Amino acid sequence: MEIFPESVQKLWDEWVLRSMVLVSLFLQIVLTIFSNRRKFTVAIWIRILIWSAYLSADWVATVSLGTLSQLGDSEGKRHDMDPNHTLMAFWAPFLLLHLGGPGTITAYSLEDNELWLRHLLGLVVQVGVAFYVFLRSWTSRTPLSFLSIPMFVAGIIKYGERTWVLRSASKQHFGDALLPVPDPGPDYAEIVKKYVPESHNLKKALRVSIDDGDHDGTKLISGGKYMNAAYSLFMEQLRHLYADLILSLEEQQKSEGIIRSASSSEEAFKVVEAELSFLYDVLYTKAVVVYSPLGILLRTVSFLSTISTLVAFGFFIERHEFSNVDINITYVLLFGAIFLEIYAIVMLILSDWFIVWLCRSKRKYTLMTDWIHRVISSFPSSTSGKRWSRSMAQNNLIDSCLRDKTKFDHEVNSFFDKNKFLERYRYMTWEKVDGMKEPILSFLLEMTNDVRRDRKELLKHRGDYVITKKGNSISGKLGWSIVGVEFDHSILLWHIATDLFSDINDDDDDEDPINPNSANYAKISKCLSEYMLYLLVMCPFMLPKGIGKFRIRDTCSEAKRFFQKRSLSISDRKKACRLLLEVDTKFDPIEVKGDKSKSVLFEACRLVRKLKSVEMELEEKWEMISRVWMEMLCYAASHCGWAQHGQQLRRGGELLTHVCLLMSHLGLSDQFQILEGEIVPEGIPLRRGQLPPKRGQVRRTIVEGLMKSMQSN
Repeated sequence: MEIFPESVQKLWDEWVLRSMVLVSLFLQIVLTIFSNRRKFTVAIWIRILIWSAYLSADWVATVSLGTLSQLGDSEGKRHDMDPNHTLMAFWAPFLLLHLGGPGTITAYSLEDNELWLRHLLGLVVQVGVAFYVFLRSWTSRTPLSFLSIPMFVAGIIKYGERTWVLRSASKQHFGDALLPVPDPGPDYAEIVKKYVPESHNLKKALRVSIDDGDHDGTKLISGGKYMNAAYSLFMEQLRHLYADLILSLEEQQKSEGIIRSASSSEEAFKVVEAELSFLYDVLYTKAVVVYSPLGILLRTVSFLSTISTLVAFGFFIERHEFSNVDINITYVLLFGAIFLEIYAIVMLILSDWFIVWLCRSKRKYTLMTDWIHRVISSFPSSTSGKRWSRSMAQNNLIDSCLRDKTKFDHEVNSFFDKNKFLERYRYMTWEKVDGMKEPILSFLLEMTNDVRRDRKELLKHRGDYVITKKGNSISGKLGWSIVGVEFDHSILLWHIATDLFSDINDDDDDEDPINPNSANYAKISKCLSEYMLYLLVMCPFMLPKGIGKFRIRDTCSEAKRFFQKRSLSISDRKKACRLLLEVDTKFDPIEVKGDKSKSVLFEACRLVRKLKSVEMELEEKWEMISRVWMEMLCYAASHCGWAQHGQQLRRGGELLTHVCLLMSHLGLSDQFQILEGEIVPEGIPLRRGQLPPKRGQVRRTIVEGLMKSMQSN
């Protein structure tokens, strides 16, 4: 019994391979054009599109190759293959090209890089299948068989590039590639044998001067030409930070000099932005191969192979021998491959990597590079374009609870719980970070300028540093909300308190009237407050471990119960906030309710009353609140692993990641320390303003002194 009519089955047999090959090409075009947009776009549809295309592309190409390997089997033939089947076999190298993927995406997430061995096995198997298809068509000895060879070269290059890049970006190999050559140091036994009897010679050899060294990295960033500095910091520091390697004090001072020399906060953030853009390219694209001499050679070979195949196909293939449909599909594949190659070359020229090459070649080709730089900078997708979303997500707990009509006392189906896919984005909004750059950088510079404190000690503070500087009286009133609770508890407390304090401020006659400075500090506080709640709800993996999920759920449940019981009295948001603050909170909620519920709703109301009782001007209060939030932001940034920061680069980037890198450049990181090779001997004084010697420089100087002493003896 036939399920489908014979005509339907025949139509399927004729078009299944053709349609899959065309779909495979279409998916490659989608990935090529759209995949790089996720670096600077937060739109969910972009991520869904790229995710779907990324997962489907390999599957469609693999199934197509499997179908090609079965051509002619139904006829029981191994020789004199049907001409149309021979032409279809010519499509096998194109499917290898598609399996190699575009240069704009190799991994959808960091986990894909760790599966490079799976891709290596896929490379071996798929090349074997394609070669099998090629051998079967070779028996016909048509010109198509010879035209397959250059396309095979291009396909293997593409697929090999992808596998190599995935391996290079995997955590282990990424870190191993940065390790220096093992250094056994001077021959201790020989030195001691020579100089122990004459200790005065050893001391004399140690009394040698050290050259100033090369500290070009601390030169000023002038005229907005920050790309070279960003590339230098990426190569020398950010890669090591991502690999969890320890950097030296000299390297930290170099990066701090670059950041401090920036003419504005915007320029300092541009340096960090460009660094993270380089990191994204290394982790998720073929940048490691493409932007290298070998990559350029391979790209040239691949492009010339495709062009030569297209020209030869047009001259030597007789159209009447094959189906017009298959001929047209072959031309579509050829022109599609050339389009992808040309697009990749254009993107290479418009990339930050090419701008860096121009900057470093300027001394040799001044006029030409200046002209090229001006032309490239005129394109919106070039270095003047965006490298991340430049926005931060916002979640507001009170707004979410007021808009959510779900009954607090009913068990909600897990699909409609807060972890469901659509609910994650239901109450989310976005704010530009432009207004945050200046206050954040100023706050970080102020922290690092406090020479009385160890910079690593500053990483332990999460709001208490700001409160303590205001005096014991204020610290006694507010310190319990920061020091005495877990970090996620503190975020929730201050989020609700900031929200309530902002809403009641306009109508409170006891407060000073709003002025522009107060409004600016209030806006900063609100934006950072809602951004930190977004991190707690949506990205808890970027925050220190805690029971934030339980606290959020319990707090939301209590807030919804409170609002729903008073729904008739609540006409707007401000009325709801006033009703919350009218509750008598002279007793600690934990004494009344116990500690089973983790809700912090009425603790936050108590915090609002404490803030109102602080004897300060309104502007000073908002300044303090904004600085508390900036310190919390810095604490979260410094306690988030670089693997988590790297994951967020493919989602449009996070302000938290940029702050973390900025802090690292200013020495606010535990990945900087003085290594033994950098300890300056007592007999080697440093001139004022001179940086410590580079790693191993002291050791080399000592050895040179010993050699001179040996020669003199």
